[in-house]
Amino acid sequence: MRSPTLTPQPARELQALSLRVKGCCSPVAAPIPGAQANRIADLHRAIGDPTRVQMLHILKWSEQPVCVCDFTAAFALGQPTVSHHLAKLRDAGLVVSWKRGIWAFYELAPDLPSAARAAIDAIP
Repeated sequence: MRSPTLTPQPARELQALSLRVKGCCSPVAAPIPGAQANRIADLHRAIGDPTRVQMLHILKWSEQPVCVCDFTAAFALGQPTVSHHLAKLRDAGLVVSWKRGIWAFYELAPDLPSAARAAIDAIP
């Protein structure tokens, strides 16, 4: 008997029932806007992988853009897997890239939002 395959579900926006700021015991903060909560969750999903944290560490301390070939050499991963991780970071707005010849080069995005900057600052 085959076990069912789990497929990732799209992120759901948390809907507040009301703007009530007092629970049954103590006041609570009002919910943040849904779009902002989704951006923060996307950021955390992007850095929620040890390989991507290592990539951000490398980029944080690099004095020049890093070639995808350098990431491939740094990890025991193939180029397609490295590119997949870098694409997740790029889609989250954490890194920017450009091609030079056949190679892609990466660096931290220059205009990181404050939440992303704080997350990267937490990486040694």
